[in-house]
Parts: sequence; C-alpha cells; structure tokens
Amino acid sequence: MMGGSRPLTLYTKSYTLISSSIAPRFNPHRPIRNRTVLMSSSSSHPDPSPSPSPSPSSSSSAAAAAIDFLSLCHRLKVIISSSSFSFSTTKRAGWVRRGVREPESVADHMYRMGVMALVAPDMPGIDRDRCIKMAIVHDIAEAIVGDITPSDGVPKLEKNRMEKEALDHMCNLLGGGSRAKEIHDLWMEYEENSSPEAKIVKDFDKVEMILQALEYENEQGIDLEEFFQSTAGKFQTDVGKAWAFEITSRRKKSSCCFDIARFLLWPYPPRGAVSVVFILTQQLLFF
Repeated sequence: MMGGSRPLTLYTKSYTLISSSIAPRFNPHRPIRNRTVLMSSSSSHPDPSPSPSPSPSSSSSAAAAAIDFLSLCHRLKVIISSSSFSFSTTKRAGWVRRGVREPESVADHMYRMGVMALVAPDMPGIDRDRCIKMAIVHDIAEAIVGDITPSDGVPKLEKNRMEKEALDHMCNLLGGGSRAKEIHDLWMEYEENSSPEAKIVKDFDKVEMILQALEYENEQGIDLEEFFQSTAGKFQTDVGKAWAFEITSRRKKSSCCFDIARFLLWPYPPRGAVSVVFILTQQLLFF
C-alpha cells in the first residue's frame, strides 16, 4: 500500500458493488471471457537439501544480479500497463499523488513481485510456488476498492473489511471451488502475515516499491525519499534485507550523479539536460 488521495465517491461506489444482495454481478468494464479451470500440479522431484549459508560477498553479488534482472523487467511493466483490462489500469495511488508521469498500475506491481519470487535464491522450507501465487493475488481486491492508502483517511479496520468483502465477491464470481478457496487462503495468509512465505512476500512488496521509486527518481528527476524512509528497518527476511540494501546503495550512487549533473548545468539546468548528463555521469563513474 502506498500514500495517496482519491475522491470518497470511489469507496461509495465500491461499497455499493460489494454489498449488493446479488453476489455475481456483471461489470460492464470487465471483458467477457471463457472461464477456464486451471489445474494445479506438484513436482515429482524432492526438495533439494539445504545449501551452506552464502558468504557476504557472494550474497552481495547474488543481490546485485537479482536487482539487475528485476530492473530489466521494468521495461515489460511499461507494456503491460497499456492493457485494456480495467485491473491493469488501476494506478498505484502514491505515484499518482506525487505527480509521477505514467505511473505503474497495481497489476504491474504484482507482476514484478511474482518475478521476484521466481528469481529469489532457494530458501530451505520455503514453498516458492506459493510465494509466486501469493504475490500475484495479494492486492487483487483493489480491482474493486482501489488502492486505499493511509492518506485517504479510511480507518484500517474499515479498509480491511472493504477489501475482504471485495475478495469474497471476486471469489464468488469464480463460483467457489478449490481455485476460489486457494485465492482466498493466499490472500488471508498474506494479510495476516501468518507464514514464512507471507513474510517473504511482504518484503517483496516493499522491495518492489523502493525499486520502482528509484527508477522513477532516475527517469524523471524527482525526489521520492519518503518511500525509502517508510520502509527502512521493516524488512523481515534475509533476502528482503539484501535486496533493499542493494537498491539503497544504488540510490546513493544515483544521487551523486544527479548532484554532478546539476552542478555542470548550473544555474538553470533544463530538466531533460539534467537527465542526459546524469546518465552519462552514471556510465562513466559506476558502470
């Protein structure tokens, strides 16, 4: 969840939708698609035996490689956000409130979290498939209620109730059954932070946000310090801490490059020129 503000009418409309006595309602903004039952499968291969703990240097290298890969995935998010599906065009409220140009959608955010779960290092006792599934459903209720943030002034208990009702409504649209139950259980597990997998995905939620903040800072020349402050010291897992450290380290380098770019173009640096000089400085100094 992120900071942001939005008209109260959004919540009024959402409440009307999910509180209706008619459970499965037709949404005119939702494309009509054939309903497909996805069959789950389990691997026949046993879990690998736990590997020795990596050294600090190898852990740092692994984190750097992971962040490189995830930064490249950012290009896919730009394409995905142009989808005509209403869920894919639900913009993350915090970016909208801060004037970010072409901000990511909720679907973009969940997609890269799923990729994070896919490329994360092996962790003994952790169900990777469950992490991936949890990542791609954890914000699914926002398809109805929107991205409710602390800045909206909605009490936490009320927010939780609205999102739970929205989730139940969406599961009802599936007609119940094992798939609806799985989505419901994954969502509840994440909300309650009740498993090792939930703790990892909670960390991925924060990691994806600060990585996105860094990318917006570099691309648009804006300061999004509050996002880094809001997540500092709140990571629960080793992988979350390692990736967050890698991102904040890169941000310090980027900040240095921006300072050099502004100095070279003083006293009236055009915004586009700052970005160009920033990129050149970054390439010369660090890459």
